[in-house]
Amino acid sequence: MLPKYEEAVKYFNMKRWDSALQAFQEVDASGFTSGEKADLAYYLGLCYTKLERYNDAVLYLEQVVAGDSGNLRICQCRITLAFIYLNTKRYKMADFELDRLVKGGVKSSQIFTMLGFSAWNQNQNERAVEYYEKALEIEASNTTAMNALGFILADTGQDADRGVSLCKQAVEKKPNSPSYLDSLGWAYYKAGDMNEARSYIRRALDLAPKQKEISNHMKIIVGGETP
Repeated sequence: MLPKYEEAVKYFNMKRWDSALQAFQEVDASGFTSGEKADLAYYLGLCYTKLERYNDAVLYLEQVVAGDSGNLRICQCRITLAFIYLNTKRYKMADFELDRLVKGGVKSSQIFTMLGFSAWNQNQNERAVEYYEKALEIEASNTTAMNALGFILADTGQDADRGVSLCKQAVEKKPNSPSYLDSLGWAYYKAGDMNEARSYIRRALDLAPKQKEISNHMKIIVGGETP
């Protein structure tokens, strides 16, 4: 392998994304095989993702997923593409990538959690609950799915008590997470326990005073509006 390519991989493994990207861009790939070009596209796509240059990342990641769908690296690229689409609110495109993985037999807690997040953002609450339940069936300790499912169950009034229980479990695992504390405060509010609601929402706001959703929840809870 070319010295410049080896240097780029070294930077990549050190998580020096800017240096890795520059080095990969300087690689002369004119004599590369199709497999080596796919590897280069893979690294470039991930570097751009880490640097949050998502449009550039998609161009290279799409080159990788055009290959054999059974390749583990391609699975990783599909998940990365879904991550990008979720972060840029292109939920249908995220669903496409994730559904391809599920239909191909790749069913992980991470994938179902991402599908749940996408469904929730598209106001598909029942589907979101189903996906988060599947995520927890695979990995019972998945705090992201635990917290999200608890929030939805409480927020929609489906099962506020279970919502509190799930959010509480997430907080117990990650007690300094503002989003988890916020969810628990909101779940208690929806369950009608105002004292606990105020306690947890204040803790959440102390840790993340600039988060808009937490501030909005604080105004509602402390204002004493009816759940």
